[in-house]
Amino acid sequence: MKPSRITHIRATPVTVPLQAPLLHSNGAHWGRFVRTIVEVETDDGYVGLGEFGGGGEVASAGIESLITYLKGHNVFELESLRFAICNPTASLYNNRTQLHAAIEFACLDIMGQRLGVPVAELLGGRVRETVEFASYLFFRLPNDKTGEGEVRTADQLVAHAKALQAEHGFTAHKLKGGVYAPDYELNAYQAAAAALPKDRFRYDPNSAFSLADAIRFGQGIAHINNDYYEDPVFGMPQLSRLREFVRIPIATNTVVVNFEQLAMNITTQPRAVDVVLLDTTFWGGIRPCIKAAAICDTFGLGVAVHSSGELGIQLATMLHMGAVVPNLGYAADAHYHHLTDDIIVGGKMKYVNGAIAVPTGPGLGVTLNRDKLRQYHELFRELGGYTYDRDPSRPGWYPLVPNSRWKAS
Repeated sequence: MKPSRITHIRATPVTVPLQAPLLHSNGAHWGRFVRTIVEVETDDGYVGLGEFGGGGEVASAGIESLITYLKGHNVFELESLRFAICNPTASLYNNRTQLHAAIEFACLDIMGQRLGVPVAELLGGRVRETVEFASYLFFRLPNDKTGEGEVRTADQLVAHAKALQAEHGFTAHKLKGGVYAPDYELNAYQAAAAALPKDRFRYDPNSAFSLADAIRFGQGIAHINNDYYEDPVFGMPQLSRLREFVRIPIATNTVVVNFEQLAMNITTQPRAVDVVLLDTTFWGGIRPCIKAAAICDTFGLGVAVHSSGELGIQLATMLHMGAVVPNLGYAADAHYHHLTDDIIVGGKMKYVNGAIAVPTGPGLGVTLNRDKLRQYHELFRELGGYTYDRDPSRPGWYPLVPNSRWKAS
């Protein structure tokens, strides 16, 4: 079979509005997501799609500069591609993990297009046709144009969770915390769980808690139907210590994000983490996530899917990954329902009974809407980026780890 060789790499930064700004322990998403859309062209006329977080001149230059490494590379040669741009020694100086992920997405997309099969079929074949998602609840600032969308109080959180369930069918709910004082958020989380007693819950304060805060909070939610308790404190030693006091599975997308950390978690006793949240960009692609999932299965660790603020292209990678991983034991995370629009043909993918169907078209199964790409690229040029690690409602604020500078309720 004649190779498909890379000839061009294009990057287009975009910003797509959210319903309202989303607060987290380190700052906020300021009413929009900023992403970089990647297109890889081959000498035989194929165009593959990729995506990663952030945008602007630095992100675009970083991904487009890889053409000096990859021009003429056969897209089917994914292992050699990994070493071409992610040599482990060179990566001490030039960490290109997320750039590699975007290129891998595009290469898999081209492979699937050329062979006429979805990416999931290239990765072993799907074991499920849909992937379940959690509602992903945030404390939110009001939309700066409409004044709507605020989630600050327990009552507002409950109303928002019920509205999302009614619209999308979610039966699992994740609260992103670490914004307000722990006792305040504990009350809100307990209220949401009481309002939806048949559903499953998970809580993630992004490592903002002290060990004492994490113990008190964990013991306060022990009666709830928790999937897991995600990154309440920072670092494997503290997480390992926490499990002596809290009998809820511990999850992370912070301290186990590569294979060396995964090995350390497995070989250190007691283990710090029970559930690993796999992210198709953080881990450097879909294929590394599948490899990590197999290791987790071997050593009795749970597997979930992490969300890093995806548009439709990365969401497609999450769906294809979720389709082929047999030990995916939890509803996936996605910020997706907070978006007002997308840059793919057909608009936003639809939730049905809390799940999204795995694309069935060739490759990733999604197509760029060129008009939307132009629209949201122009919006990015108008608005620029935003400082993810700052909160627009608290000028000059930044958190400590563990934090004590909570937002006033």
